Amino acid sequence: MMEGRIFIENAKTLGVKDERILKLLSSLPREQFLPDNERELAFLDQPLPIGEGQTCSQPSLIAFMVSLLGLSKKDSVLEIGTGSGYQTAFLAHLAKKVYTIERIKSLYLQAKKRLLKMGYTNIEFRLGDGILGWPEKAPFAGIILSAGLEKIPPTLFQQLKEGGRLIAPVGPLYNQILKEYLKKDQQIICKEHFPVAFVPIISEHL
Repeated sequence: MMEGRIFIENAKTLGVKDERILKLLSSLPREQFLPDNERELAFLDQPLPIGEGQTCSQPSLIAFMVSLLGLSKKDSVLEIGTGSGYQTAFLAHLAKKVYTIERIKSLYLQAKKRLLKMGYTNIEFRLGDGILGWPEKAPFAGIILSAGLEKIPPTLFQQLKEGGRLIAPVGPLYNQILKEYLKKDQQIICKEHFPVAFVPIISEHL
């Protein structure tokens, strides 16, 4: 797959070294996660619209963000913003259990149907406000946000296990910094990566 090679090269440029993730860039059919009118553009390593004002992020960036989590098959991970389900599929291959929350009902229904049809059995779906997290399933080894926000609420850090990481685009509208938060000795250590432009998170609690 030509697009797979492009995705892989761009992901490597960003610093992705995990062979599991690089292989997924080639094997996961991005076009199956896009609306019919966008499928012919699936090979482009750029964000593409999926309806409701939302996007499917560029594959190389998804690969980088997921790689920062450092997931293993014994881990559970929380995804805030299911979107098309493309990133959810990456997580499902890397973690033992994926808990994913989507605020927009049409996207939630489409992604759930799509991923179940593709045979994924280690994903739990929830329709709701992701900024609240999923406390009854916490703590998580990783939490990843698919939309931007100006500040991470304490409740999400509380749902992160010791040694776990939270990855999110943080900052003003469409002008965020990709940040990696590590929970160590009950403290939160933040590492900044690079500027990104994500759609804003939808929440009544911000």
